[in-house]
Amino acid sequence: MNKKTLLSLLSTLLFASLSLNTLASAETKKIRALLIVDVQKDFCEGGALAVPGAEDIISTINTLIEGKMRHYDVIIASQDWHPPHHGSFASSHHVDPFVVGTLGGRPQTMWPDHCMQNSKGAEFHAGLHINEKTGSKLSYTTTNSKGVRIHVQRKGSNPEYDSYSAFKDDGGKETGLMKYLMAQGVTDLDVCGLATDYCVGASALDAKTMNPTLTVRFLEYASRGISLEAIAKKIEEMQEKGILIVKE
Repeated sequence: MNKKTLLSLLSTLLFASLSLNTLASAETKKIRALLIVDVQKDFCEGGALAVPGAEDIISTINTLIEGKMRHYDVIIASQDWHPPHHGSFASSHHVDPFVVGTLGGRPQTMWPDHCMQNSKGAEFHAGLHINEKTGSKLSYTTTNSKGVRIHVQRKGSNPEYDSYSAFKDDGGKETGLMKYLMAQGVTDLDVCGLATDYCVGASALDAKTMNPTLTVRFLEYASRGISLEAIAKKIEEMQEKGILIVKE
């Protein structure tokens, strides 16, 4: 083998090695997303369905949005978005709030009117770094004052079903959020917000069920819930489904 042939062979081997390394790197690249669930005025202090301690997580979530704790390639915020006279409202059935009735053929807690479309209560918490838009769109992308792009996914617009999860309502109709995540190539999803034992837990569980290959983490330190017993039960359920629990 002459020198020219040897150099050509070495060059080919080096190119092949670099190509394999590039391919392996592409295959293992993590695309991380943050899902902030329902941090809205009606779920915070003074709201129709205030979650205890909701105010305590606002600055933490802002730190997450700004990427100071972990870099996120995609950020989503879900927003409860009910029409007036929604079927889950106690007022729609002329009963007291928190009475258990039925909706869509399922047991349903009848809630006080909350997060009605384009109402003050439906707005994100004033301290949260999200610039929201009014209007009828059920999803849109906005940019906050820090230049961070945030995709907003609204839910609960069908009056015949409640919708705790950001991914689908209780009738099984998908919001389109999972398709959005898949289009972005998301491999890892962190979930936080309000409330752990309801919308946060439901969203984390649906994310894992709908896409079992997705690595889902529940950020307990950036979430708050209603009932300590129900929170513990929901966390146990998430663990059983393979969701990672991040306490701090």
